[in-house]
Order: sequence, then C-alpha cells, then structure tokens
Amino acid sequence: MSSVKPSDIALFIDGANLFATAKALGFDVDYKRLLEEFQVQGTLLRAFYYTAVIDNQEQFSSIRPLIDWLDYNGYTVVTKPAKEFIDANGRRKTKGSMDIELAVHAMELAEHLDQMVLFSGDRDFRPLVEAVQRRGVHVTVVSTIEIQSPMIADELRRQADVFLDLAELRPRIARISADRSPDQNRPRSPNR
Repeated sequence: MSSVKPSDIALFIDGANLFATAKALGFDVDYKRLLEEFQVQGTLLRAFYYTAVIDNQEQFSSIRPLIDWLDYNGYTVVTKPAKEFIDANGRRKTKGSMDIELAVHAMELAEHLDQMVLFSGDRDFRPLVEAVQRRGVHVTVVSTIEIQSPMIADELRRQADVFLDLAELRPRIARISADRSPDQNRPRSPNR
C-alpha cells in the first residue's frame, strides 16, 4: 500500500496588503490560526511575512509587537526600512515595497514546493506566479473580490491556479475577540 506524500507548502504574506484586505473586510487576522489553517493542509516549509518598518528614535513602529510575535511563533519575518517623504501636496507619506524580496524567496524555494500560497492582490506578482507555475508549483492567491473595490488585480486572479477569497477564510482565521488585547499582537515576556 503506497501512501500519498503530503504537499510541501510555503506561505508568502505581503503584510501591508493582507492587513488592508482584512481591514476592508472588517476583521483582524489571528496569525496563529492562519498558520494552523495551512499546517493541516500539508507540510508547511515556510511562512514568510514581508513588511516595511519605520524605525527611528522619535517614533515607535506600531507594527513592531506583531513582527516580534510572528518571529517567535513560526513565521520568517522579512523587513526593511520604510522611506518617509513629503508628497507634492505637502503630506507625509511612507514607501516600502517588499515585492522583490518576496519574489526572490519564492523563486529560491520553488524547486522544493508543491504549493505556494500568496497573500496579496498586487498585479506586480502576476509574472512571479507564472514563473513559479512553470516550475510545477500549484499557486493559490488569497485576496478578496467581496468589497466594492476588489483588492486583487484581475490578471493576478486569472493567473492563479486557485483564487481563495479572504472572506471565505475569515471564520477560520479571524481574531475571535476584538474587545481584548490578543497575545499575538504583544511581544511575549520571559515571565509569561
């Protein structure tokens, strides 16, 4: 009797994109539940989380506790400094794309994967999805079309082997209680 080998899976999470998508759908992601959701689907080789961070002495980055929690709880966190600038209208803006880092990691891991799950709706990832598929990797893209202005580019959705609407995942990955501060959004102290 032969047993079927479980799929080797990697998650690639565009942090800013997933945050904006979940917010548009009206919920907060429970990253522990998200990890568990995909661990039961096969062998989870990596769960990458990409985000740009503003790190300076005067301003504490509100994402730092989440990054610390992810780093200690099974995610490979990839960050780079965000660049602040003043736009033409005099407004302070932040820029920090992680697209290249995500694409490089996906291409490096492709030969070891059966399945790639990309949490982003960014059209810039369409050529990456196509390149990974040519290497025999099944690609699932997670975003949403459930809001007035879809968070996913049509060409990315069409390129994916499977499009999974974040709204469908919501019951399994949403933070259960929004009225209390969750453990995953706080760095763990050695005393707990």
